[in-house]
Amino acid sequence: METNSDHSPPVRIIASRKRRRTVAARLRSGVLELMVPATMPHSERQHWAEVMTRRLARKAERSRPSDERLHRRARNLNDRHFGGRLQWMSIGFAEMDRLWGSCTFTEGHIRIARRAASLPDWVLDYLLMHELAHLVHSDHGVEFHELEKRYPLTERAKGYLLALDSLA
Repeated sequence: METNSDHSPPVRIIASRKRRRTVAARLRSGVLELMVPATMPHSERQHWAEVMTRRLARKAERSRPSDERLHRRARNLNDRHFGGRLQWMSIGFAEMDRLWGSCTFTEGHIRIARRAASLPDWVLDYLLMHELAHLVHSDHGVEFHELEKRYPLTERAKGYLLALDSLA
């Protein structure tokens, strides 16, 4: 077994006589298993171990919940769709089983489900837009939906989330 830096998972290179040209990788029990052809030279195996370790790190970084990411996206949406008028006390990811987001109208605390962190940005933006609209209207009335629909991908994002919810 070979290991990389302190922050990377250990790498196990598995040479297979059946594998001819392709390289495959999977994370199993915290170990990055790299399946390579038995005929692949050691230097190329090391190259692929480094490539796959970087890919795994980038994927993990993209899916890591980040409150700063939410702040940045919410500020952008606020500027674009609300003229920068909205203010909130806090915004962040939280554990939620049934809801995708919540907003306390009186206190201005916005929470987005941690499971939404890995959704496409345009869906995350819709969730933020929905909760930002709650800073203006606490209910789901006509005025609320008019604000929500300022986001051009509202209907598409609702369909995306509906499809995810139906799979659960």
